[in-house]
Amino acid sequence: MTSIAIIYFSGTGTTKLVAETIARAAGGTLMPITGSQIVEGRFKDDGYLARLDAADAIVFGAPTYTGGPAAQFKAFADATSERWFGRKWSGKLSAGFTTSGSPSGDKSVTIQYLFTLAMQHGMLWIGQELIAQWMTGTPYDLALNRLGSHSGLMAQVDGKPGHVAAPDLETAMVFGERIKAYATKV
Repeated sequence: MTSIAIIYFSGTGTTKLVAETIARAAGGTLMPITGSQIVEGRFKDDGYLARLDAADAIVFGAPTYTGGPAAQFKAFADATSERWFGRKWSGKLSAGFTTSGSPSGDKSVTIQYLFTLAMQHGMLWIGQELIAQWMTGTPYDLALNRLGSHSGLMAQVDGKPGHVAAPDLETAMVFGERIKAYATKV
């Protein structure tokens, strides 16, 4: 059986909602990053990291705060250096997603960070296959992949924290299905 871990930090519940949607579609396990795992600015949870070692695929998720991933996610990423040195995640599948309040919000910078983290670990990246459907005539506010990201999944807050625009959640479902399809091929 294929094991897909969805590791994410969510400050307002928005990133959690996207993670849950991907997990449903991919059949993955949610692994939130919590404040108790960060001690004096460093992520510390060996059991958590061991669960990631055992996964076949790891999906990274973080909100975009001031043009990059949230500090809590970065603390986790920094703690993976032993895995990097030992090449423990080399060859695993990976993917990434981010959320922010605006259509851009420099989300591409966060996706690039998640991609670079995966590449540093020697992982294989799964991108978003959908073209922005508004380009084919679907109204923008109903279009899947309306934000036009192919590197990973981007989602936008819909009015208030903890709510995600409906087409972005539908895009997350398709993205989760894509991750599952690739994970079951390996």
